[in-house]
Amino acid sequence: MPKRARILIVLLVMMIGGAMAWFFWDKPAEPPTTRHLTLYGNIDLRQVNLAFNDAARIEHILVQVGDAVVQGQVIATLDTRRYAAALAAAKAQLAANQAVLDKLIHGSRPEDIERLRAVVAADQADLTNLESTYRRIAHLAAQKMASAQDRDAAHAARDAASARMKADEATLKLAVIGARVEDINQARAAVDAASAQVQTAQINLDDTTLNAPSVGIVRNRIVEPGDMASPAQPIVTLALTDPIWARVYLSEPDLGWVREGMPATISSDSFPGKTFIGWVGYVSPTAEFTPKTVETTTVRTDLVYQARVYACNPNHDLRLGMPVTVQIARSAKPIARGENPCTPPNPER
Repeated sequence: MPKRARILIVLLVMMIGGAMAWFFWDKPAEPPTTRHLTLYGNIDLRQVNLAFNDAARIEHILVQVGDAVVQGQVIATLDTRRYAAALAAAKAQLAANQAVLDKLIHGSRPEDIERLRAVVAADQADLTNLESTYRRIAHLAAQKMASAQDRDAAHAARDAASARMKADEATLKLAVIGARVEDINQARAAVDAASAQVQTAQINLDDTTLNAPSVGIVRNRIVEPGDMASPAQPIVTLALTDPIWARVYLSEPDLGWVREGMPATISSDSFPGKTFIGWVGYVSPTAEFTPKTVETTTVRTDLVYQARVYACNPNHDLRLGMPVTVQIARSAKPIARGENPCTPPNPER
């Protein structure tokens, strides 16, 4: 083989060896984060616009912007005079209707029944006397010793007494029997309606006090005492601090191994070296285009899946809109359903 050909072969072998060495030795090392998924997002939470249920003058607002409130705490109150008067009127109407119903159920008093019996007895005596008078005058009229006019007057007086006694006997019978079932049902319905009016008036009075629905922080105080409140006008905006989560987005290749309940760590530039305990609480079932505000290492439009990584935030360090970094270990096992990672384990259990 010519010397020149041998030199070319040696150079070719050296070039192939160098290429192979470069491929295997100079290949970039596997990024240290491949065993963890790193996501970028922002802190999010729920907000509530608190408003009164009716229109009235605002009397007091008991919170300021930034105040932490607990569930049930009084936020604001309205002028209660109109609602208190309506409640008093409804209670009075209920008492009146209840009295009517009680009267119908209990029936006539024994004294009233005895009085009616005495009236019937008097009617009977009067009828007996008038019956005797009529017979006597009729006998005299037959003998032409009394006029026909006297006989007719006695007859009319006897019939009037008989009718009066029948009327009084019917009154006595009704007093003994009591009220009709229909009348009692009508009175009972009136009581129910009045009771509903009392409940409505009580609810309206209770609604003059605005309470916090949950633990949170006052973000905005929109009106002031003396303003007119209405259901369409919020009084304050309340940020609910529990739960709080990081809103992040998963790409399609990472979607297959992320499961709800997987533990995670959350960090923020505001607290260098500090991490917050978190866990995957929600993964969207539908894809969407990457929002413009999402921070990713590769800025491009792509289909992603929104996820919520809930965070333990006992000192309220994480705030709405704060940029955070979330890391999820690929080998992490989801926490048990119903377990709260923010609650320390009980050593006695």
